[in-house]
Amino acid sequence: MKNNTTRNKTVRLTEEEKRKFEKNLLTLSHNVKPPEILNKIINQNLFDVLNFLPEKFVDLLIIDPPYNMTKYFNSLIFNKKSIDKYADWVDSFLKKLIKILKPTASVYFCSDWHSSTSVHLVLSKYFKVRNRITWERDKGRGARYNWKNNSEDIWFCTVSKTYTFNTNDVKLKRKVLAPYKDNGEPKDWVKQNNGKYRLTHPSNIWTDISVPFWSMPENTEHPTQKPEKLIAKIILASSNKNDIVFDPFLGSGTTAVVSKKLHRKYVGIEIDKKFACIAEKRLQLAENNKRIQGFVNGYFWERNTYPVEKK
Repeated sequence: MKNNTTRNKTVRLTEEEKRKFEKNLLTLSHNVKPPEILNKIINQNLFDVLNFLPEKFVDLLIIDPPYNMTKYFNSLIFNKKSIDKYADWVDSFLKKLIKILKPTASVYFCSDWHSSTSVHLVLSKYFKVRNRITWERDKGRGARYNWKNNSEDIWFCTVSKTYTFNTNDVKLKRKVLAPYKDNGEPKDWVKQNNGKYRLTHPSNIWTDISVPFWSMPENTEHPTQKPEKLIAKIILASSNKNDIVFDPFLGSGTTAVVSKKLHRKYVGIEIDKKFACIAEKRLQLAENNKRIQGFVNGYFWERNTYPVEKK
């Protein structure tokens, strides 16, 4: 049996690191201005913070709340609700986040299949719903009497008709299996030393995402961690350098880390101190490691193409 201990790259905290990183965390007790919270993590319950946040300072809002299922997050637990009560819960914080958004801001809201339709109805009350992204998780338990659940939804919304969308920044680089030529010249593809490739426009079906696991440096102990590649697509598409990205359910810090790697500013709120400290450690690691798995030389590559990327 192979010993995988040395290959396990999961980000963990020592007690000493936790004491160190918790000094970086903020708690709010009064109204603040943007400079006071930029590139900071607020370690509080979102509902205790909402009234203290500034108005119209956020360019991109990424919301990845607990899905409507009973789930443990360290010492905290989120209990499954009825569809209507879950929608009411989403509405209760969403309507208070509107004030922080610039008129040109975009909103991305993550959900599972069970609550996705109710989330859509809540979002449509406040924003212009532009699209629903469905992304394939390469993990998922098999079901004996149902279809295996290995997809999630992300709702894309905007505050107004004016918003950022950088199509060229999120094109996918694919190998061309049947290259077409026009008058003997490549049509919509290029030849490189290691193959023929085409840049394809981004669609609302994402099948190129790998969920973090133990041998990936971005992996943490968080039970519902989003991949850096997934968040990078959102940030590159719907913000520009130095824009402000806000995440009210920061978890282990993926949104903040990717924002830093892509030269955006961030603000995150996380109720669990351990996860907030893990986020701080990941931010420190990002000082010397700007790599985002699956994003190389300005392009997103298909899943499991790392050997080709290295060439």
